Amino acid sequence: MTQDKALNCDETPPPGRWGSSFVILHGVTVEGGRLAGQSGNKRSFNLSTVTHTTDRTTSTPTDHQVIALVCWLAFCLGASGTAVFASTGDWYAQLQKPSWNPPAWIFGPVWMLLYIMMGVAAWLVWREGGWKTQKWPLAMFTLQWLLNFLWTPLFFGAHRIGIAFADIVMLWIGLAATVICFFRVSPRTGALLLPYLAWVSFAAVLNFAIWRLNP
Repeated sequence: MTQDKALNCDETPPPGRWGSSFVILHGVTVEGGRLAGQSGNKRSFNLSTVTHTTDRTTSTPTDHQVIALVCWLAFCLGASGTAVFASTGDWYAQLQKPSWNPPAWIFGPVWMLLYIMMGVAAWLVWREGGWKTQKWPLAMFTLQWLLNFLWTPLFFGAHRIGIAFADIVMLWIGLAATVICFFRVSPRTGALLLPYLAWVSFAAVLNFAIWRLNP
């Protein structure tokens, strides 16, 4: 914000009166309330221009990083919305399952933790140059997320166990490629996806076993 004033003064303004502002006095620069190149306590001069500067509130890089992290977490956790299909009817309860099938209650907490780790990993990769620099790692991540998203509607919604198995195999391949891409960006980002890869591997074997027991 600027403010122009025309003043007639008999005395030199107190030092620091205008702070960082500057004054042009008939070709002579006045800084901090003192005449440049002149001495003495009293001067008679015409003050033609005074420019005041004010601080502006700007967002910091930290704010952007936090917003980006929240967005990536929300994106990954959005896949949990397909859980509505898992609670429809008694179809799954009536299926034949292997003896090592885990209890139903464990799936929710495990997936919630995995989704959070996925979001953090994607955010860390995104920080290394954004989509422009990390196009392929983030594209692979998005592809495997989509395959993850489709599995629950196929298995629990459509009751297509065989098609769901084909989907989870493609998910495993896409996820393995994503892990490799993330490791190339940073070892810690790839490591964050290893529990997810292990769980998908287990889920794929379980899917296949249920498919074989329920032709």
